[in-house]
Amino acid sequence: MYPNSPTTRHQPLLRTSSRSGYPRFIPVKYKNFYLILFTIILVGLILTGIFQFWPHSIDIREERESFSLYDVGHLEEVTVPLMSAIPDRGELECRMHSCFDPYQCQASPNNRISVYIYPMKKYVDENGVPVMPSISREFQEVLTTIADSEYNTNDPAKACLFVPSIDLLNQNILRLRETGQVLGRLPRWNHGHHDFQLQGANHLLFNMLPGMDPDYNTALEVPRGKAILAGGGFSSWTYRPGYDVSIPVFNPFTADMELPGKPDGYSRPWLIVSAQTVIHMDFRAELDAVARDNDDVLVLDRCDDLPEGIPSHRRRCKQDRVYNYPDILQEATFCMILRGARMGQSALSDAMMAGCIPVVAIDTYVMPFSDVLDWKRAAVILREEDLPDVHNVLRKISQERITNMRRQVEFFWRSYFRSMKAITMTTLKVINDRAFRHASRSYEDWNDPTPKSGVTSPLFLPLIPTQAMGFTAVILTYDRVESLFRVITEIAKTPSLAKILVVWNNQAKAPPQGSTWPKVNKPLKVIQTTANKLSNRFHPYDEIETEAVLAIDDDIIMLTPDELEFGYEVWREFPDRLVGYPGRVHLWDNATKSWKYESEWTNDVSMVLTGAAFYHKYFGYLYSMAMPGDIKNWVDTHMNCEDIAMNFLIANVTGKAPIKVTPRKKFKCPECTNVDNLSADQSHMVERSVCINKFTDIYGMMPLKMVEHRADPVLYKDNFPEKLKRFNQVGPL
Repeated sequence: MYPNSPTTRHQPLLRTSSRSGYPRFIPVKYKNFYLILFTIILVGLILTGIFQFWPHSIDIREERESFSLYDVGHLEEVTVPLMSAIPDRGELECRMHSCFDPYQCQASPNNRISVYIYPMKKYVDENGVPVMPSISREFQEVLTTIADSEYNTNDPAKACLFVPSIDLLNQNILRLRETGQVLGRLPRWNHGHHDFQLQGANHLLFNMLPGMDPDYNTALEVPRGKAILAGGGFSSWTYRPGYDVSIPVFNPFTADMELPGKPDGYSRPWLIVSAQTVIHMDFRAELDAVARDNDDVLVLDRCDDLPEGIPSHRRRCKQDRVYNYPDILQEATFCMILRGARMGQSALSDAMMAGCIPVVAIDTYVMPFSDVLDWKRAAVILREEDLPDVHNVLRKISQERITNMRRQVEFFWRSYFRSMKAITMTTLKVINDRAFRHASRSYEDWNDPTPKSGVTSPLFLPLIPTQAMGFTAVILTYDRVESLFRVITEIAKTPSLAKILVVWNNQAKAPPQGSTWPKVNKPLKVIQTTANKLSNRFHPYDEIETEAVLAIDDDIIMLTPDELEFGYEVWREFPDRLVGYPGRVHLWDNATKSWKYESEWTNDVSMVLTGAAFYHKYFGYLYSMAMPGDIKNWVDTHMNCEDIAMNFLIANVTGKAPIKVTPRKKFKCPECTNVDNLSADQSHMVERSVCINKFTDIYGMMPLKMVEHRADPVLYKDNFPEKLKRFNQVGPL
């Protein structure tokens, strides 16, 4: 019911004030629980002598060798006067256009932000007591990552973004007022002068554990002006879209672990596992009820009375049975992620590390890097009030989708979550994309499991070629002279046709005599090849003088001049696409765990066959001269799949799907026999499935893109007089 109504299924929410100026929404029913929880944790920390969440605390006086950026043993000591200025508490209205100064980035080269790290200093109050805690190993890695990255600059005058060397990851150990005063004393905090309207602009702060007892705000409560906050645990009430960066909560206990991989096809015994130890009793009761009704649900809790020497964070228990953590997550298809005292939970990262699909039931939670990552592909987002029905919801998810989601989870984990370095670099890339919108990464760059390989599409391809140039029709033929002549006669009626090029692929027989060829009003040239290869159809012949090429088979006689002209017009608008008529699709077969080729009529299209398709002549060059692996030889050896290979090539280079034009689905001459019609041959279909899997292995991914649309003339189905329509002869099937 968030965010429109501040209520949940459990209890109304209590809105409280905040020292940071942000609204807080806390379930009234849970408030006493959180107070007791915090007291228990606090007592435990005091008893163990550890008050810092991150287990790898680094004393800056003792571990000089471990931090390479600075000689931390000889830090300049700075006294922070009691009456030092305190920055504003933070503005919820901040966006990139209002609180970020883009002119700071003018000196940044190559559409890349320059990031300056402030020198580390030792801040003390007027009594000589240190204001800042010892630096954690996690924050050390943040600073080291930035210093070693392409974004780093040592010249503050050239910097676009400033990062204070102040560890704000855990608010529990911060002196909020004094920390704000330290920020306010930074040389560039006010843009290098006394402009308090810009305080904190172009500064980046990292925080993973926001809020404190009793309210647990979902954003860092240190006064921070207009600074960008990379925070773990934002709610939609405190997150500033397009300005802040939501980051995952890193788990230092599991950071160095390497879980053994599971083989393909491994059947995970549990549908759902819940392994969080600190969740509200109502949530646990609901999960226990689900587990009682379903034997494929496992709900775990903390372990009592473990033998001495066994770390509690590595174990979970159900009654007397002990499970290794996070290993048990590898045995589940889905892993529950619920709120604790804070919204952000390290259990999300643990689940992803184990290849377990997260089921996130945290109302208003802003998922990590949600500005760029499509979480619909990697997680199930559930409302808290739907928790009792979670088993029914997950049971309806197909095995195909589960396979795709797990692949996406593993990609997100490897690329953006697995270390503080990955989290830091992803944060900088997100901000870089905002600062340089024109050079930002695409949706596919962020979300496709494998980066595109191959060359980059030339700059001229997005431009619209002139209509006057027309297109060249390239007809591949072997010995079907009669149907070849009919194809030539029909396509010659197309207004934008510039030339016809016949590729004669029969070395045992000469082409017909010149006097027997159809008399057409367009140039016609016959090229005799030296070997019978399907790849000859895509060769960049010198005779092709137009940018647009129509590849067409010698038996495609049912396409009308209107359909061809319309296809050419669509290609002119999208010259970097494969634009064609026969549509096909690739599907994942859960039974064989492989891709298969499908020619049935469906709602989806991922390929258009080059038996009738327009493409830019540049792709003919790439096919002939720069095809990855041995795909070209495979095609020529098997005399099949050259059209699939061209679809793979263009999709890989551009990252875009083909475009099917006109509704027609039948193209070949009615009198052609089934011997000639290869698509009717079942063995042919099997081999084409083999081709798809072969090409996928060579590319290291599946580059084909699925779409659910086609292009038809605007007035195609409208009840208008034919004289008002430009394309009248467009066949229905």
